[in-house]
Amino acid sequence: MQRFNDFLFFILVKNRIKTIYALLIVLIFTFIYDRISVNRDLSVNSVYANSVRFDLPEILKKGKITVLAENSSTSFFIYRGKKMGFEYEVLKEFANELGVELEVKIVDNLDDITKRLNEGEGDIVACNYTVTKDRCKEIDFSIPTMRTNQVLIQRKPKNWEKMETYQWKEKMLVDPSQLFQKKIHVWRNSSYYQRLIHLQEEIGDTIYIQEQDGRTGAEELIEMVSEGMIDYTVTEANLARINLRFYDNLDIDLSLSIKQKIAFGLRKSSPLLKARIDKWLESYMRKTAFKYIKHKYYDITQVSTAIKTEFRSLKGGELSIYDSYFKSSAKKYGWDWRLLASLSYQESKFNPNAISFGGAYSMMQFMPGTGPKYGVFPYSAPQTQIMGGMRKLSDDYISWSVIPDKVQRQKFTIATYNSGRSHVEDARYLAGKHGLNPNVWDDNVEIMMLNLSKKEYYRDAGVKSGAAKGSVTHRYVREIFSRYEMYSTLYH
Repeated sequence: MQRFNDFLFFILVKNRIKTIYALLIVLIFTFIYDRISVNRDLSVNSVYANSVRFDLPEILKKGKITVLAENSSTSFFIYRGKKMGFEYEVLKEFANELGVELEVKIVDNLDDITKRLNEGEGDIVACNYTVTKDRCKEIDFSIPTMRTNQVLIQRKPKNWEKMETYQWKEKMLVDPSQLFQKKIHVWRNSSYYQRLIHLQEEIGDTIYIQEQDGRTGAEELIEMVSEGMIDYTVTEANLARINLRFYDNLDIDLSLSIKQKIAFGLRKSSPLLKARIDKWLESYMRKTAFKYIKHKYYDITQVSTAIKTEFRSLKGGELSIYDSYFKSSAKKYGWDWRLLASLSYQESKFNPNAISFGGAYSMMQFMPGTGPKYGVFPYSAPQTQIMGGMRKLSDDYISWSVIPDKVQRQKFTIATYNSGRSHVEDARYLAGKHGLNPNVWDDNVEIMMLNLSKKEYYRDAGVKSGAAKGSVTHRYVREIFSRYEMYSTLYH
Protein backbone atom coordinates (compact mmCIF):
# COMPACT_ATOMS: atom_id res chain seq x y z
CA MET A 1 0.00 0.00 0.00
CA GLN A 2 2.84 2.44 0.79
CA ARG A 3 4.32 1.94 -2.69
CA PHE A 4 0.96 2.71 -4.20
CA ASN A 5 0.66 5.95 -2.15
CA ASP A 6 4.18 7.07 -3.12
CA PHE A 7 3.48 6.36 -6.76
CA LEU A 8 0.16 8.21 -6.70
CA PHE A 9 1.70 11.20 -4.92
CA PHE A 10 4.50 11.35 -7.52
CA ILE A 11 2.00 11.41 -10.39
CA LEU A 12 -0.10 14.11 -8.81
CA VAL A 13 2.87 16.37 -8.04
CA LYS A 14 4.38 15.84 -11.45
CA ASN A 15 1.15 17.03 -12.98
CA ARG A 16 1.47 20.22 -10.86
CA ILE A 17 -1.50 19.53 -8.63
CA LYS A 18 -1.18 21.40 -5.37
CA THR A 19 0.30 19.43 -2.52
CA ILE A 20 -2.76 19.79 -0.28
CA TYR A 21 -4.97 18.30 -2.98
CA ALA A 22 -2.45 15.54 -3.59
CA LEU A 23 -2.50 14.62 0.07
CA LEU A 24 -6.30 14.68 0.07
CA ILE A 25 -6.55 12.34 -2.94
CA VAL A 26 -3.99 9.98 -1.42
CA LEU A 27 -6.00 9.82 1.81
CA ILE A 28 -9.22 9.07 -0.11
CA PHE A 29 -7.60 6.28 -2.10
CA THR A 30 -6.06 4.89 1.09
CA PHE A 31 -9.44 4.80 2.78
CA ILE A 32 -11.10 3.05 -0.21
CA TYR A 33 -8.29 0.50 -0.46
CA ASP A 34 -8.48 -0.28 3.25
CA ARG A 35 -12.26 -0.79 3.11
CA ILE A 36 -11.93 -3.15 0.15
CA SER A 37 -9.30 -5.14 2.06
CA VAL A 38 -11.45 -5.32 5.18
CA ASN A 39 -14.52 -6.45 3.24
CA ARG A 40 -12.48 -9.04 1.40
CA ASP A 41 -11.09 -10.39 4.67
CA LEU A 42 -14.54 -10.44 6.23
CA SER A 43 -15.87 -12.33 3.24
CA VAL A 44 -13.11 -14.89 3.45
CA ASN A 45 -13.52 -15.30 7.19
CA SER A 46 -17.34 -15.13 7.32
CA VAL A 47 -17.65 -18.91 7.10
CA TYR A 48 -15.21 -19.29 9.99
CA ALA A 49 -17.04 -16.63 11.99
CA ASN A 50 -20.33 -18.51 11.62
CA SER A 51 -18.82 -21.95 12.28
CA VAL A 52 -18.54 -23.48 15.71
CA ARG A 53 -15.05 -24.38 16.89
CA PHE A 54 -15.52 -28.12 17.41
CA ASP A 55 -12.69 -30.11 15.93
CA LEU A 56 -11.14 -33.55 16.36
CA PRO A 57 -9.94 -33.06 19.99
CA GLU A 58 -13.47 -32.11 21.07
CA ILE A 59 -14.93 -35.12 19.19
CA LEU A 60 -12.51 -37.49 20.90
CA LYS A 61 -13.24 -35.94 24.28
CA LYS A 62 -16.99 -36.23 23.73
CA GLY A 63 -16.63 -39.81 22.50
CA LYS A 64 -19.06 -39.33 19.62
CA ILE A 65 -18.95 -38.16 16.02
CA THR A 66 -22.23 -36.95 14.52
CA VAL A 67 -23.12 -37.41 10.87
CA LEU A 68 -25.73 -35.31 9.07
CA ALA A 69 -27.18 -37.77 6.60
CA GLU A 70 -29.89 -38.06 4.00
CA ASN A 71 -32.37 -40.92 4.32
CA SER A 72 -31.32 -42.59 1.07
CA SER A 73 -29.75 -45.72 -0.40
CA THR A 74 -26.31 -44.14 -0.64
CA SER A 75 -26.30 -42.34 2.70
CA PHE A 76 -28.33 -44.08 5.45
CA PHE A 77 -31.43 -46.26 5.63
CA ILE A 78 -32.89 -49.24 7.45
CA TYR A 79 -33.38 -52.43 5.42
CA ARG A 80 -34.94 -55.53 6.98
CA GLY A 81 -34.14 -54.12 10.39
CA LYS A 82 -30.48 -53.42 9.61
CA LYS A 83 -28.85 -49.98 9.44
CA MET A 84 -27.30 -49.61 6.02
CA GLY A 85 -25.96 -47.16 3.44
CA PHE A 86 -22.63 -46.94 1.64
CA GLU A 87 -21.57 -43.75 3.40
CA TYR A 88 -22.90 -44.99 6.75
CA GLU A 89 -20.82 -48.16 6.56
CA VAL A 90 -17.66 -46.24 5.63
CA LEU A 91 -18.12 -43.72 8.42
CA LYS A 92 -18.90 -46.52 10.89
CA GLU A 93 -15.43 -47.87 10.15
CA PHE A 94 -13.95 -44.38 10.61
CA ALA A 95 -15.70 -44.01 13.98
CA ASN A 96 -14.28 -47.37 15.02
CA GLU A 97 -10.82 -46.14 14.00
CA LEU A 98 -11.26 -43.07 16.22
CA GLY A 99 -12.70 -45.16 19.04
CA VAL A 100 -15.89 -43.11 19.25
CA GLU A 101 -19.62 -43.71 18.82
CA LEU A 102 -21.24 -42.89 15.47
CA GLU A 103 -24.45 -40.86 15.71
CA VAL A 104 -26.63 -40.31 12.63
CA LYS A 105 -28.98 -37.35 12.34
CA ILE A 106 -31.32 -37.44 9.36
CA VAL A 107 -31.66 -34.08 7.58
CA ASP A 108 -35.13 -33.65 6.12
CA ASN A 109 -34.35 -30.50 4.15
CA LEU A 110 -31.04 -30.62 2.28
CA ASP A 111 -31.22 -26.86 1.72
CA ASP A 112 -30.22 -26.51 5.40
CA ILE A 113 -27.49 -29.11 5.57
CA THR A 114 -24.39 -26.87 5.31
CA LYS A 115 -25.92 -24.37 7.73
CA ARG A 116 -26.56 -27.12 10.25
CA LEU A 117 -23.01 -28.40 9.79
CA ASN A 118 -21.49 -24.98 10.41
CA GLU A 119 -23.73 -24.41 13.42
CA GLY A 120 -22.40 -27.59 14.99
CA GLU A 121 -25.42 -29.91 14.76
CA GLY A 122 -23.15 -32.45 13.12
CA ASP A 123 -19.49 -32.98 12.30
CA ILE A 124 -19.70 -34.58 8.84
CA VAL A 125 -22.13 -34.30 5.94
CA ALA A 126 -22.93 -37.60 4.22
CA CYS A 127 -25.52 -37.26 1.48
CA ASN A 128 -23.80 -38.39 -1.72
CA TYR A 129 -22.56 -34.78 -1.91
CA THR A 130 -20.97 -33.62 -5.14
CA VAL A 131 -17.96 -31.32 -4.74
CA THR A 132 -18.72 -28.00 -6.46
CA LYS A 133 -17.01 -24.62 -6.52
CA ASP A 134 -19.93 -22.91 -4.76
CA ARG A 135 -20.09 -25.52 -1.99
CA CYS A 136 -16.36 -25.19 -1.39
CA LYS A 137 -16.96 -21.57 -0.42
CA GLU A 138 -19.10 -22.73 2.50
CA ILE A 139 -17.51 -25.98 3.64
CA ASP A 140 -14.49 -28.21 3.14
CA PHE A 141 -14.58 -31.67 1.63
CA SER A 142 -12.69 -34.85 2.35
CA ILE A 143 -10.80 -36.57 -0.41
CA PRO A 144 -13.42 -38.12 -2.72
CA THR A 145 -14.78 -41.57 -1.97
CA MET A 146 -15.78 -41.97 -5.61
CA ARG A 147 -16.24 -40.23 -8.92
CA THR A 148 -19.49 -40.53 -10.82
CA ASN A 149 -21.36 -38.81 -13.61
CA GLN A 150 -24.90 -37.46 -13.73
CA VAL A 151 -27.51 -39.45 -15.63
CA LEU A 152 -31.05 -38.90 -16.84
CA ILE A 153 -33.71 -41.02 -15.16
CA GLN A 154 -36.41 -41.91 -17.67
CA ARG A 155 -39.19 -44.45 -17.78
CA LYS A 156 -39.25 -47.35 -20.21
CA PRO A 157 -42.28 -47.44 -22.55
CA LYS A 158 -45.47 -49.21 -21.63
CA ASN A 159 -45.29 -53.00 -22.08
CA TRP A 160 -41.51 -52.86 -22.35
CA GLU A 161 -41.31 -56.33 -20.81
CA LYS A 162 -42.87 -57.81 -23.95
CA MET A 163 -40.39 -56.07 -26.25
CA GLU A 164 -36.90 -56.93 -27.35
CA THR A 165 -34.30 -54.64 -25.78
CA TYR A 166 -33.58 -52.83 -29.05
CA GLN A 167 -37.30 -52.12 -29.50
CA TRP A 168 -37.84 -50.26 -26.24
CA LYS A 169 -34.39 -48.65 -26.50
CA GLU A 170 -35.51 -46.96 -29.72
CA LYS A 171 -38.13 -45.06 -27.70
CA MET A 172 -35.68 -43.63 -25.15
CA LEU A 173 -33.76 -40.35 -25.17
CA VAL A 174 -30.20 -41.19 -26.12
CA ASP A 175 -28.53 -37.78 -26.51
CA PRO A 176 -28.58 -34.62 -24.34
CA SER A 177 -29.71 -32.60 -27.36
CA GLN A 178 -33.07 -34.36 -27.11
CA LEU A 179 -33.79 -32.68 -23.77
CA PHE A 180 -35.10 -29.51 -25.39
CA GLN A 181 -38.70 -28.65 -24.42
CA LYS A 182 -38.68 -31.46 -21.83
CA LYS A 183 -39.78 -31.03 -18.20
CA ILE A 184 -37.13 -32.26 -15.78
CA HIS A 185 -37.63 -32.20 -12.00
CA VAL A 186 -34.50 -31.62 -9.89
CA TRP A 187 -33.45 -30.14 -6.56
CA ARG A 188 -32.85 -26.40 -6.96
CA ASN A 189 -29.58 -26.36 -4.99
CA SER A 190 -28.12 -29.45 -6.61
CA SER A 191 -25.31 -29.89 -9.09
CA TYR A 192 -27.95 -31.38 -11.43
CA TYR A 193 -29.72 -28.03 -11.63
CA GLN A 194 -26.51 -26.24 -12.59
CA ARG A 195 -25.74 -28.88 -15.19
CA LEU A 196 -29.16 -28.46 -16.82
CA ILE A 197 -28.64 -24.69 -16.94
CA HIS A 198 -25.38 -25.24 -18.82
CA LEU A 199 -26.97 -27.83 -21.10
CA GLN A 200 -29.54 -25.27 -22.21
CA GLU A 201 -26.71 -23.11 -23.48
CA GLU A 202 -25.01 -26.06 -25.14
CA ILE A 203 -28.08 -27.28 -27.03
CA GLY A 204 -29.37 -23.78 -27.75
CA ASP A 205 -32.90 -24.45 -26.59
CA THR A 206 -35.07 -24.40 -23.48
CA ILE A 207 -35.21 -27.17 -20.91
CA TYR A 208 -38.16 -26.72 -18.58
CA ILE A 209 -36.41 -27.22 -15.26
CA GLN A 210 -38.96 -27.92 -12.53
CA GLU A 211 -37.30 -26.70 -9.34
CA GLN A 212 -37.74 -28.78 -6.18
CA ASP A 213 -36.71 -27.68 -2.71
CA GLY A 214 -34.47 -29.71 -0.42
CA ARG A 215 -37.42 -31.50 1.18
CA THR A 216 -37.96 -33.62 -1.94
CA GLY A 217 -35.18 -36.18 -2.15
CA ALA A 218 -33.62 -37.54 -5.32
CA GLU A 219 -34.98 -41.01 -4.57
CA GLU A 220 -38.49 -39.65 -4.16
CA LEU A 221 -38.18 -38.11 -7.63
CA ILE A 222 -36.85 -41.41 -9.00
CA GLU A 223 -39.91 -43.20 -7.64
CA MET A 224 -42.16 -40.53 -9.16
CA VAL A 225 -40.62 -41.23 -12.57
CA SER A 226 -41.18 -44.96 -12.09
CA GLU A 227 -44.81 -44.40 -11.08
CA GLY A 228 -45.47 -42.10 -14.05
CA MET A 229 -46.07 -38.97 -11.94
CA ILE A 230 -43.22 -37.12 -13.69
CA ASP A 231 -41.25 -37.97 -16.82
CA TYR A 232 -37.64 -37.15 -15.97
CA THR A 233 -35.19 -36.39 -13.20
CA VAL A 234 -31.40 -36.36 -12.89
CA THR A 235 -29.18 -38.02 -10.27
CA GLU A 236 -25.65 -39.32 -9.89
CA ALA A 237 -25.09 -42.64 -11.64
CA ASN A 238 -24.19 -44.44 -8.40
CA LEU A 239 -27.55 -43.56 -6.82
CA ALA A 240 -29.35 -44.44 -10.04
CA ARG A 241 -27.75 -47.89 -10.18
CA ILE A 242 -28.94 -48.75 -6.68
CA ASN A 243 -32.49 -47.74 -7.50
CA LEU A 244 -32.62 -49.89 -10.62
CA ARG A 245 -32.88 -52.82 -8.21
CA PHE A 246 -36.21 -51.50 -7.01
CA TYR A 247 -37.62 -49.96 -10.19
CA ASP A 248 -36.89 -52.15 -13.20
CA ASN A 249 -38.98 -49.97 -15.52
CA LEU A 250 -36.35 -47.20 -15.48
CA ASP A 251 -33.51 -46.46 -17.89
CA ILE A 252 -30.37 -44.64 -16.72
CA ASP A 253 -28.09 -44.99 -19.74
CA LEU A 254 -28.05 -41.33 -20.85
CA SER A 255 -25.05 -39.58 -19.27
CA LEU A 256 -25.24 -35.80 -18.86
CA SER A 257 -21.87 -34.91 -17.36
CA ILE A 258 -18.27 -35.85 -16.88
CA LYS A 259 -17.41 -37.74 -13.71
CA GLN A 260 -17.60 -35.55 -10.61
CA LYS A 261 -16.20 -36.02 -7.12
CA ILE A 262 -18.39 -37.32 -4.29
CA ALA A 263 -17.01 -36.62 -0.81
CA PHE A 264 -17.88 -36.02 2.84
CA GLY A 265 -18.56 -32.43 3.87
CA LEU A 266 -16.66 -30.87 6.80
CA ARG A 267 -16.57 -27.51 8.56
CA LYS A 268 -13.78 -25.18 7.54
CA SER A 269 -13.18 -24.72 11.26
CA SER A 270 -12.38 -28.46 11.64
CA PRO A 271 -9.00 -28.77 9.89
CA LEU A 272 -7.75 -31.51 12.21
CA LEU A 273 -10.80 -33.68 11.50
CA LYS A 274 -10.33 -33.14 7.79
CA ALA A 275 -6.66 -34.09 7.97
CA ARG A 276 -7.49 -37.22 9.98
CA ILE A 277 -10.28 -38.48 7.74
CA ASP A 278 -8.28 -37.72 4.59
CA LYS A 279 -5.32 -39.73 5.86
CA TRP A 280 -7.60 -42.57 6.95
CA LEU A 281 -9.56 -42.66 3.68
CA GLU A 282 -6.38 -42.66 1.65
CA SER A 283 -5.38 -45.90 3.37
CA TYR A 284 -8.83 -47.44 3.85
CA MET A 285 -9.92 -47.10 0.22
CA ARG A 286 -7.07 -49.39 -0.81
CA LYS A 287 -8.32 -52.17 1.49
CA THR A 288 -10.51 -55.12 0.59
CA ALA A 289 -13.11 -54.05 3.17
CA PHE A 290 -13.81 -50.78 1.34
CA LYS A 291 -13.88 -52.50 -2.04
CA TYR A 292 -16.42 -55.01 -0.72
CA ILE A 293 -18.70 -52.27 0.67
CA LYS A 294 -18.57 -50.45 -2.66
CA HIS A 295 -19.21 -53.68 -4.55
CA LYS A 296 -22.15 -54.57 -2.30
CA TYR A 297 -23.96 -51.32 -2.99
CA TYR A 298 -23.03 -50.49 -6.55
CA ASP A 299 -22.13 -53.70 -8.34
CA ILE A 300 -24.35 -56.53 -7.06
CA THR A 301 -27.63 -56.73 -8.94
CA GLN A 302 -30.95 -57.35 -7.21
CA VAL A 303 -30.76 -61.08 -7.82
CA SER A 304 -27.74 -62.96 -9.13
CA THR A 305 -28.28 -63.91 -12.75
CA ALA A 306 -26.58 -67.27 -12.37
CA ILE A 307 -29.99 -68.92 -12.62
CA LYS A 308 -32.69 -66.81 -14.23
CA THR A 309 -34.97 -69.57 -15.54
CA GLU A 310 -38.13 -70.29 -13.58
CA PHE A 311 -37.85 -74.01 -12.83
CA ARG A 312 -41.10 -75.44 -14.06
CA SER A 313 -42.09 -78.64 -15.81
CA LEU A 314 -45.73 -78.65 -16.78
CA LYS A 315 -45.41 -82.20 -18.08
CA GLY A 316 -44.32 -83.51 -14.73
CA GLY A 317 -46.69 -81.27 -12.82
CA GLU A 318 -43.82 -79.75 -10.87
CA LEU A 319 -43.41 -76.12 -9.96
CA SER A 320 -39.68 -76.42 -9.29
CA ILE A 321 -37.00 -79.01 -8.67
CA TYR A 322 -37.33 -78.10 -4.99
CA ASP A 323 -41.05 -78.86 -4.62
CA SER A 324 -40.51 -81.64 -2.07
CA TYR A 325 -38.53 -79.26 0.17
CA PHE A 326 -41.23 -76.58 -0.06
CA LYS A 327 -43.92 -79.14 0.77
CA SER A 328 -42.18 -80.70 3.76
CA SER A 329 -41.14 -77.32 5.23
CA ALA A 330 -44.56 -75.71 4.81
CA LYS A 331 -46.40 -78.75 6.19
CA LYS A 332 -44.36 -78.65 9.39
CA TYR A 333 -45.58 -75.09 10.12
CA GLY A 334 -49.09 -75.32 8.68
CA TRP A 335 -48.50 -73.14 5.62
CA ASP A 336 -49.44 -73.70 2.00
CA TRP A 337 -46.27 -74.79 0.22
CA ARG A 338 -47.26 -72.84 -2.88
CA LEU A 339 -47.25 -69.58 -0.93
CA LEU A 340 -43.77 -70.40 0.39
CA ALA A 341 -42.65 -71.23 -3.15
CA SER A 342 -44.11 -67.97 -4.49
CA LEU A 343 -42.10 -66.00 -1.95
CA SER A 344 -38.94 -67.90 -2.84
CA TYR A 345 -39.45 -67.18 -6.53
CA GLN A 346 -39.98 -63.49 -5.74
CA GLU A 347 -36.76 -63.41 -3.73
CA SER A 348 -34.40 -65.37 -5.95
CA LYS A 349 -36.10 -67.07 -8.92
CA PHE A 350 -35.42 -70.34 -7.01
CA ASN A 351 -31.68 -69.67 -7.16
CA PRO A 352 -29.87 -71.17 -4.12
CA ASN A 353 -26.72 -69.18 -5.03
CA ALA A 354 -28.41 -65.76 -5.30
CA ILE A 355 -26.61 -62.76 -3.81
CA SER A 356 -28.34 -59.40 -3.81
CA PHE A 357 -28.72 -56.00 -2.21
CA GLY A 358 -27.18 -55.62 1.23
CA GLY A 359 -25.41 -58.95 0.93
CA ALA A 360 -28.64 -61.00 1.16
CA TYR A 361 -27.99 -64.59 0.14
CA SER A 362 -29.59 -67.95 -0.68
CA MET A 363 -32.88 -68.94 -2.23
CA MET A 364 -34.73 -67.20 0.62
CA GLN A 365 -32.48 -64.09 0.66
CA PHE A 366 -31.33 -63.96 4.26
CA MET A 367 -29.44 -60.93 5.50
CA PRO A 368 -25.99 -61.82 6.93
CA GLY A 369 -27.13 -60.95 10.45
CA THR A 370 -30.34 -62.99 10.22
CA GLY A 371 -29.45 -66.17 8.34
CA PRO A 372 -27.33 -67.73 11.09
CA LYS A 373 -30.24 -67.39 13.56
CA TYR A 374 -32.13 -69.84 11.37
CA GLY A 375 -29.19 -72.06 10.58
CA VAL A 376 -28.76 -70.69 7.06
CA PHE A 377 -25.38 -69.67 5.66
CA PRO A 378 -24.27 -68.80 2.11
CA TYR A 379 -23.04 -72.38 1.60
CA SER A 380 -26.15 -74.10 3.07
CA ALA A 381 -27.98 -76.73 1.02
CA PRO A 382 -31.29 -75.75 -0.70
CA GLN A 383 -33.30 -77.85 1.76
CA THR A 384 -31.74 -75.96 4.70
CA GLN A 385 -32.35 -72.61 3.00
CA ILE A 386 -36.04 -73.34 2.46
CA MET A 387 -36.58 -74.67 5.98
CA GLY A 388 -34.82 -71.62 7.43
CA GLY A 389 -37.03 -69.32 5.38
CA MET A 390 -40.15 -71.13 6.56
CA ARG A 391 -39.05 -70.85 10.19
CA LYS A 392 -38.48 -67.11 9.74
CA LEU A 393 -41.96 -66.70 8.22
CA SER A 394 -43.49 -68.70 11.04
CA ASP A 395 -41.81 -66.56 13.70
CA ASP A 396 -43.01 -63.38 11.98
CA TYR A 397 -46.52 -64.81 11.64
CA ILE A 398 -46.67 -65.62 15.35
CA SER A 399 -45.43 -62.10 16.18
CA TRP A 400 -48.43 -60.61 14.34
CA SER A 401 -51.01 -62.21 16.67
CA VAL A 402 -52.73 -58.82 16.91
CA ILE A 403 -53.99 -59.30 13.33
CA PRO A 404 -57.21 -61.39 13.57
CA ASP A 405 -57.69 -62.44 9.93
CA LYS A 406 -55.40 -65.27 8.73
CA VAL A 407 -54.85 -63.97 5.17
CA GLN A 408 -54.25 -60.41 6.33
CA ARG A 409 -51.85 -61.74 8.95
CA GLN A 410 -49.95 -63.60 6.22
CA LYS A 411 -49.69 -60.36 4.25
CA PHE A 412 -48.27 -58.52 7.26
CA THR A 413 -45.84 -61.41 7.66
CA ILE A 414 -44.69 -61.27 4.06
CA ALA A 415 -44.40 -57.47 4.16
CA THR A 416 -42.22 -57.89 7.25
CA TYR A 417 -40.05 -60.43 5.43
CA ASN A 418 -39.42 -57.84 2.73
CA SER A 419 -38.96 -54.56 4.58
CA GLY A 420 -38.46 -55.47 8.22
CA ARG A 421 -40.82 -55.22 11.19
CA SER A 422 -40.10 -51.58 12.02
CA HIS A 423 -41.28 -50.19 8.67
CA VAL A 424 -44.49 -52.22 8.83
CA GLU A 425 -45.13 -50.90 12.34
CA ASP A 426 -44.61 -47.36 11.04
CA ALA A 427 -47.16 -48.00 8.27
CA ARG A 428 -49.64 -49.34 10.86
CA TYR A 429 -49.14 -46.24 12.99
CA LEU A 430 -49.78 -43.97 9.99
CA ALA A 431 -52.85 -46.00 9.00
CA GLY A 432 -54.39 -45.48 12.44
CA LYS A 433 -53.52 -41.79 12.41
CA HIS A 434 -55.10 -41.23 9.00
CA GLY A 435 -58.35 -43.08 9.67
CA LEU A 436 -57.46 -46.45 8.14
CA ASN A 437 -57.60 -49.88 9.77
CA PRO A 438 -54.14 -50.74 11.18
CA ASN A 439 -55.07 -54.45 11.30
CA VAL A 440 -55.90 -54.79 7.61
CA TRP A 441 -53.19 -54.80 4.97
CA ASP A 442 -55.30 -54.54 1.79
CA ASP A 443 -56.24 -50.94 0.95
CA ASN A 444 -55.33 -49.81 4.45
CA VAL A 445 -51.82 -50.36 5.82
CA GLU A 446 -50.47 -51.00 2.31
CA ILE A 447 -51.49 -47.44 1.39
CA MET A 448 -49.37 -46.04 4.19
CA MET A 449 -46.53 -48.37 3.27
CA LEU A 450 -46.59 -46.68 -0.14
CA ASN A 451 -46.46 -43.29 1.57
CA LEU A 452 -43.36 -44.15 3.61
CA SER A 453 -41.21 -43.01 0.69
CA LYS A 454 -42.67 -39.49 0.98
CA LYS A 455 -41.13 -37.02 3.38
CA GLU A 456 -44.45 -35.60 4.51
CA TYR A 457 -45.18 -39.05 5.98
CA TYR A 458 -41.86 -40.50 7.11
CA ARG A 459 -40.96 -37.23 8.87
CA ASP A 460 -43.98 -37.71 11.15
CA ALA A 461 -42.82 -37.72 14.77
CA GLY A 462 -44.42 -41.13 15.33
CA VAL A 463 -42.47 -42.79 12.52
CA LYS A 464 -39.48 -44.53 14.08
CA SER A 465 -37.50 -45.96 11.15
CA GLY A 466 -37.61 -43.21 8.54
CA ALA A 467 -38.08 -43.65 4.83
CA ALA A 468 -38.81 -47.01 3.20
CA LYS A 469 -39.09 -48.24 -0.36
CA GLY A 470 -42.82 -48.50 0.24
CA SER A 471 -43.76 -49.12 -3.36
CA VAL A 472 -41.36 -52.06 -3.43
CA THR A 473 -43.00 -53.72 -0.41
CA HIS A 474 -46.47 -52.90 -1.73
CA ARG A 475 -45.64 -54.56 -5.06
CA TYR A 476 -43.82 -57.44 -3.33
CA VAL A 477 -46.86 -58.52 -1.33
CA ARG A 478 -49.24 -58.18 -4.25
CA GLU A 479 -47.03 -60.09 -6.68
CA ILE A 480 -46.42 -62.95 -4.24
CA PHE A 481 -50.16 -63.43 -3.61
CA SER A 482 -51.03 -63.06 -7.29
CA ARG A 483 -48.46 -65.74 -8.17
CA TYR A 484 -49.70 -67.87 -5.27
CA GLU A 485 -53.22 -67.84 -6.75
CA MET A 486 -51.80 -68.99 -10.08
CA TYR A 487 -49.71 -71.69 -8.42
CA SER A 488 -52.77 -72.88 -6.46
CA THR A 489 -54.64 -73.42 -9.72
CA LEU A 490 -51.83 -75.20 -11.56
CA TYR A 491 -50.02 -77.19 -8.89
CA HIS A 492 -51.28 -79.53 -6.18
